[in-house]
Amino acid sequence: MAEEHDSRERHVLFSKREMQARAEQHREQFYNLVMKAIDNLPSAFQDKLENLDVVVADWPSPVQLAKTNTRNRFALLGLYEGVPHTRRSRHYGMVLPDKITVFRKPIEARCRSWEEVEKEIVRVVRHEIAHHFGTDEPTLRDIEGNQRKKDR
Repeated sequence: MAEEHDSRERHVLFSKREMQARAEQHREQFYNLVMKAIDNLPSAFQDKLENLDVVVADWPSPVQLAKTNTRNRFALLGLYEGVPHTRRSRHYGMVLPDKITVFRKPIEARCRSWEEVEKEIVRVVRHEIAHHFGTDEPTLRDIEGNQRKKDR
């Protein structure tokens, strides 16, 4: 009887390790899709992506939610934090990198397939890159709304 119990425990431990390994692989695939979205930006934008960190996080932090006045952590898919190009003077320099964070769990919760995840990552990365270059939220919403109409 004790041997049966021990083998079940080992099986459960193996399953947990296997699940952790799969979760890590899944996170890595998500990160690779984010990097692919950046690599596929037009060169005119890529050439100006300097002093910028791109990070993947599972969820927005309470501070990030507060900064954006967002109550629901599922609602924030990405966030740009920094000084947009349009607000930089010629004296801009010697500063910490701007930061774009892409939030994995909210994106995955919205999507029904890996293909949808990839499309949403591309959309979010482009949205946050647009903020980096100085496009405001209302303008982006108009552009994205028009794009959705065209895609229908």
